[in-house]
This record gives sequence, C-alpha cells and structure tokens, in this order.
Amino acid sequence: MTALTGLEKFSHLEDKIYRTIELCRTLKQQKDHIEQEMLQLRNEVRTLSEEKESLSEQIERLIAERDAIRTKVESMLEAIAMLDPETTEILQQQ
Repeated sequence: MTALTGLEKFSHLEDKIYRTIELCRTLKQQKDHIEQEMLQLRNEVRTLSEEKESLSEQIERLIAERDAIRTKVESMLEAIAMLDPETTEILQQQ
C-alpha cells in the first residue's frame, strides 16, 4: 500500500469539500421547494376554511327557510282541514 502524498491528500479533501457544497446546494433547493409548497398548502387550507364557513352559513339559512315553509304549509293544511272535514279524513288516511 502506498502512502498518499500531501498533494493527493489535498485533492481528496478538495473532492469532499465540493461534494459537500453540492449536497448543501441540493438541500437548500429542496428546502426552498418545500417552503413554497407549504405556503401554497396554507393558502389552500385558508381558502377551503372560508368556503366551509360560507357553506355552513348557507346550510343554516336553508334550514331556517325550510322550517318557515314547513310551518306555513302546516298552517295552510290546518286551515283547509277546518273548512272541509272530509279533506281532513283523506289526509289522515294517507
């Protein structure tokens, strides 16, 4: 086994340094990419959260509207039932 000369040792060290620099560069690019992706995902989560809130409000309005319509229909059916007892019997049979 031959001993490495000072120049050969320096050359190996230089190679390791350049590989380390390249690895650091690659890791920085990956980090930047991940940070950008994370920012996009945060924006998407914010948008989806706002959309969810809007849909929840819309559902509440529709439920309230449905309940109001149901109450009106029941009132109309009661009024019809008072006018015509035969209609009441028919409705109860169904």
